[in-house]
Amino acid sequence: MTPQEIETLFTSKDGQYAFARWGRPIVPIVFGVEEDTLRIVKGAIEAVAKLAGHELAETDPELGANMMFFFFRDWDELPGVPNLDKMIPDLAGLVARLKAADANQYRAFRFDDQGGIQAAFAFIRIDDQLGRMPAETLALGQVVQLMLLWSDRAFAETSPLAVAGDTTILRPDIAGVVRAAYDPVLPVAATDASHALRLFARLQAQEPAS
Repeated sequence: MTPQEIETLFTSKDGQYAFARWGRPIVPIVFGVEEDTLRIVKGAIEAVAKLAGHELAETDPELGANMMFFFFRDWDELPGVPNLDKMIPDLAGLVARLKAADANQYRAFRFDDQGGIQAAFAFIRIDDQLGRMPAETLALGQVVQLMLLWSDRAFAETSPLAVAGDTTILRPDIAGVVRAAYDPVLPVAATDASHALRLFARLQAQEPAS
């Protein structure tokens, strides 16, 4: 990837560069799925965390769980989730906007004092489109979009996933960015586009010597 392509992944439509990675161990929890799908989602989380070299844990001292996945059929189910309105500001208003847009997914983040990701929430409404998607593909796509604070246009036109034979995988370029983003020499958060050059340098360092 070029530095410009990396910069686009973290630059929103209004031109603001905003990068963040997890600043603490990830503690996932999944609501609304059966046991088989739960194993698939947790497997995707473990795979992406291993790629990033980031730690998973059993509990978060502040929140209990900090990477939350909600699968459901109707946005109206969300206001009934206990205490969710304490974690998601203006939950009722958000639900109304998502219903009006006929959205089938939404992600929200909370950040710590250093700007790193403190908690992330994925809300997935299983409509006809997502219902036809293999569970492995859906899970991997959702997990990678919670591993970093990507821009609102990062995957608007191109999926972060690719197909290799019969298996869905992360695109190699996106996998490289995730690995580079979690390099300990880089900050957990950045708002200056020069950060993309540092990511590019780490990507170059990943390349095997010829």
